[in-house]
Amino acid sequence: MHTSEAPRLYARDPLLHSLVPRLTGLAYAERARVPWEYDKDLPLVLLTGRHGMGRSAVLAALERHYTGRLPLAHVDTAASELVVELLEELVRHLAPGLGRRFPLLLPGLIAVFGGHGGTADVRARATTRIARLLIACHLENGTEADVAQRWAERVRTRLDGPADAGPGGAGAGGAGAGEAGPGGGSRPGAHAVTYAVLAEYFERYTRSRSAAPLRQWYQERYAESEGGAPVAAPDGHDGIARLADWFHRGGDYRQAAEQTLVHAFLEDIAASRSKWQRLNRDPRPLALLDNTHSPAGARLVDLVLKYRARPGTAPHDPLVVVATRLGDAPPEAADATHRELPDLVTSTRWRRTGHTPSSGLLVVPLTPLSRDDVLLMLDAASAPLHPYLASALHSLTGGHPLASSVLCEAVLEHTRATASREGRPGPPAGPLGPRNLLELTTPDGRPVTRAILERLLPSPHQRARLVPLSLARDSTAAQALAAHLRLEGPEQLPANAAADYLEAEQWQHDTPQDRPLAADPLLSTLLVHEARRTSQGTDSRRGWQEIHDFLRRHHTTRGEESEADALRHTLAAGDAKTVVAALSEEFQSEQDRQSALRWLNCLRYAATAPAPPAADWEDERAAMAAGAYDDRYHDIDEIDRCINRLLHGLWYLSDVVAEPEADLCDDIGAELAFLSLRHQTWRAVLSQAARTWPAAARDKRPLPLPEL
Repeated sequence: MHTSEAPRLYARDPLLHSLVPRLTGLAYAERARVPWEYDKDLPLVLLTGRHGMGRSAVLAALERHYTGRLPLAHVDTAASELVVELLEELVRHLAPGLGRRFPLLLPGLIAVFGGHGGTADVRARATTRIARLLIACHLENGTEADVAQRWAERVRTRLDGPADAGPGGAGAGGAGAGEAGPGGGSRPGAHAVTYAVLAEYFERYTRSRSAAPLRQWYQERYAESEGGAPVAAPDGHDGIARLADWFHRGGDYRQAAEQTLVHAFLEDIAASRSKWQRLNRDPRPLALLDNTHSPAGARLVDLVLKYRARPGTAPHDPLVVVATRLGDAPPEAADATHRELPDLVTSTRWRRTGHTPSSGLLVVPLTPLSRDDVLLMLDAASAPLHPYLASALHSLTGGHPLASSVLCEAVLEHTRATASREGRPGPPAGPLGPRNLLELTTPDGRPVTRAILERLLPSPHQRARLVPLSLARDSTAAQALAAHLRLEGPEQLPANAAADYLEAEQWQHDTPQDRPLAADPLLSTLLVHEARRTSQGTDSRRGWQEIHDFLRRHHTTRGEESEADALRHTLAAGDAKTVVAALSEEFQSEQDRQSALRWLNCLRYAATAPAPPAADWEDERAAMAAGAYDDRYHDIDEIDRCINRLLHGLWYLSDVVAEPEADLCDDIGAELAFLSLRHQTWRAVLSQAARTWPAAARDKRPLPLPEL
């Protein structure tokens, strides 16, 4: 960013200034209390949307405004593989603000981490996690390394292990640490380590009077039975030790252990609120969970919802949870409440409708920005802007927040550079118009299309594939093009792998045979422009001309139904003359009214061809449509010249950043009206198109086909 200020979020005020304050009890941007919307049961707020819709930006803004004002944790769930790792992060961030040590959860987490087997590195990481927990809960002082070292040495002493074992050795959770447990019983090595870990925790950090209820809480869930009587373990730790054993077994056992730990976490949160705090309506703790489409994140959200959905009189936890998810709400969330952003201004109107977990979910999709939002984003420009620039930028991005912000910042940087260059020697900067938007660079010098695509498609390998494959009409053409370009990769069908990647990244839910791989308009525009920008010249297999020539030949072999596709690729290669000749030949043949619809459809689809790279071609489409170069075509008849003007006008206007000039739109109607008078069979169809297409072109709407 050009300044050090935090970026402003647009069109998110109902969420930031209304909903979250009503849940937490604390205003977003001022030191003021806010009445709670809910006294007890709270919804789990799930923000959904595609890449770049601002999910993470919303959480970052909430973190900036609420840090230090209430207990807060901000966790990227995609960075962890296990629920216990997420719980560790939550404890580390919430414990200082709550002033609590999480008495129920802490021994369970320490038993799970302390009993972890695996390599020395894995055991060392587990010991570090224990050290972080002890430091966060104010049970130990010092650096993570020092606390981890002390912890490992104490556990080794209990196990009577070798004195020279390092922090990654048996004391850190190795399975082969020894057979004798701290109570003298003979147990497998992993159990011995777990009991040593628990003995160290309870003896050093827990008073005997308060330890008994904690052990009993786990004992009621995990006590082993023989003949109906519980089996006594050393120091009475069998319930917690069995939880650790279940966790490390994996599968259903691990899921049950995770459920117990989440229950412990939420019950600790509930117990952390004193009666005075509840009566005084102190702000509630806030957990921000990013990327909960990840396996661990989805599991944590599910366990929180299941805990809150339990029937009975269990205490209500006061934790406000705002989570994000890539794509839509999970398919199993049938009973979730869905609200749009404007609905959040006064009340969510959420009420739990039963005991299904998803009834506790409040789903809020992050919607695109409006043109007015884009105008505000450009308001800081240091020079007057093109009057159509905001509309063109909004049409290009569809209001996508990330793409809009990157492009707006590039525009502002361009105006700053232009202003600073005034009065200095050297060529002046050219005027910035809508057609220059995709040619801009970011403040750090990267092309804007590259900068946006790197955020929308995180995989460099798949992004490199999709750039050329975005030029293909459908998946069949994409597969043929991938083979022609010899795209490398371990997959047998690179085009299918690219389609699977787009589906995984929530850009599309399926890839029908008759649709392009990148069907999203913004993503397609960016990929096509990257293909144009990175074209390797006319002689390269990966050059723009060669790719479109190959795709033209491919569609020619697919028969009459692919004629429009062949013409479109012909036009994309810059050969308008061939396209005009084909359209003229069909126009002048005697055919029925149905064929008029096919002709119009072929014309409008061919005109959506992407323009060739500027290095290989000069854009004269607008001038050609206005008749400025009719003298070049004195050797063809008036019908051909009319079709030539019509094709170039539609080709120009189909460009997403083209300004819909009124005269040019009117000319489209005039050319169609002229053609209608010269084809008796098609007259009614062409006359109807002459009336409807100019208005559609002005509004940047799809050109409608007439009704027969």
